[in-house]
Amino acid sequence: MSYVVSPPAIVCVPVTGKSERFPVHRIYCVGRNYEEHAKEMGFTGREPPFFFLKPADAIVAIEAGSTGRIPYPSLTHNLHHEIELVVAIGKGGRNIKAADAQQHIYGYAVGLDMTRRDLQNDMKKQGRPWCIGKAFDHSAPIGPITPAGEAGDVDQAEIHLQVNGQDRQRSHVSKLIWNIAETIEHLSAAWELQPGDLIFTGTPEGVAAVQPGDLLEGGVAGLGSLRLGIESA
Repeated sequence: MSYVVSPPAIVCVPVTGKSERFPVHRIYCVGRNYEEHAKEMGFTGREPPFFFLKPADAIVAIEAGSTGRIPYPSLTHNLHHEIELVVAIGKGGRNIKAADAQQHIYGYAVGLDMTRRDLQNDMKKQGRPWCIGKAFDHSAPIGPITPAGEAGDVDQAEIHLQVNGQDRQRSHVSKLIWNIAETIEHLSAAWELQPGDLIFTGTPEGVAAVQPGDLLEGGVAGLGSLRLGIESA
């Protein structure tokens, strides 16, 4: 088959202990899924989960032991970090029950949902979609995927982020408002999940701005760490 333009390369993420890589289909993100983060953003309570998407090519795949690099994005003066546990889907499905969710999970990774907060807030005030604040180039750095059987008790794992060696975010995955299984149930009621989908499950409190020259180091217990440098545009 021929194409009028060259087709894009397959976006993929390294897998711990394997030479094969994980091909990315879609990136789903859960909004305000830690109570304390919801409060710092001006919300409270266990509201129904909501989702937004990033394009697959927003992925910045960072190899184990390496430091990823992204440029400070255009149009913003308030780039925020959001450390997250990422769920990698290995078996697709629609209307998946929470009790069956585990069998659809291939593995887990550490990710960052980078956010142009000023642009997001401007769109919110105008009642417009805020893709420009979330779904930009290089907005989804991610470390290697650890297969589920090797990841330990992810539901109870500590999650943290430091910037230039100083704590910014530190919490536990157990504090998710909607846990991993519940998230998959809700998400699969709205979209048919596919092998290769990634779910960014939400960020704890402590989100804040970063600047060119900053070094971000984060992790989820049992999944290793992620290092990311912010460079001048």
